[in-house]
Amino acid sequence: MTTITLNNGVTMPQLGFGVFQVSNQDTEAAVREALRVGYRSIDTAAIYGNEEAVGRAIADQPRDDLFITTKLWNSDQGYDEALRAFDTSVAKLGLDQLDLYLIHWPAPKRDRYVDSWRALGKLLADGRVRAIGVSNFQPSHLERVIDATGTVPVLNQVELHPRLQQADLRRFHTEHGIVTEAWSPLAQGGDLLRDDVITSIADKHGRTPAQVVLRWHLQLGNVVIPKSVTPSRIAENFDVFDFELDQSDLDRIATLDTGDRIGPHPDHFS
Repeated sequence: MTTITLNNGVTMPQLGFGVFQVSNQDTEAAVREALRVGYRSIDTAAIYGNEEAVGRAIADQPRDDLFITTKLWNSDQGYDEALRAFDTSVAKLGLDQLDLYLIHWPAPKRDRYVDSWRALGKLLADGRVRAIGVSNFQPSHLERVIDATGTVPVLNQVELHPRLQQADLRRFHTEHGIVTEAWSPLAQGGDLLRDDVITSIADKHGRTPAQVVLRWHLQLGNVVIPKSVTPSRIAENFDVFDFELDQSDLDRIATLDTGDRIGPHPDHFS
């Protein structure tokens, strides 16, 4: 497992396990299987409705071995509201301290993300969370919270995959010391994993298409959080550290960028 050092000195695994769209019923078993395979970073969110199941799955694990992330939902934005929402999330997770807390979306029509960011700053100062970041923020949103508070997010979790490579946003992150984390890293599978470029690179390396895409993320320097409830795929997605894509592979994958999103645009989603 490779790790990434955040801009406040905290380290986190570069490969984690996500539970977006995993039912509360299935989450506990999936997270337990991920931990058995070797994952140590688990990414959830208040809106996913499965924080309690994550909490049950990690309850018997050594706390220092884990890196747990959850997120503040749009309807809980605001200073006092964010503090209350954090209390609810950590109680459900059964934790005294969270490793990473993110603002899930900027929700610009609500225009409360700066106040929410100030609340996250208090949680960090109080030692209740080890690192704070954001999700789905555009450069304008990032610049605003940095200018307002002087605190740079450690990480921005955004939709990112070979068909939405986000080069400009990744460049902004690099310039400001912000780690890029990819959600929907496999573009929900399907067509991407059947693409001729991806399948031919997979054949070349004796790997699966999903492993090629995850390896591409790791070599770009992204933190990546694939999700699955299938034990064989959970293991497959973790088995990506003993091969490397060459420059010709990376160049070919670069041609797949169409700018097409699976999820909503952050400027319009509230």
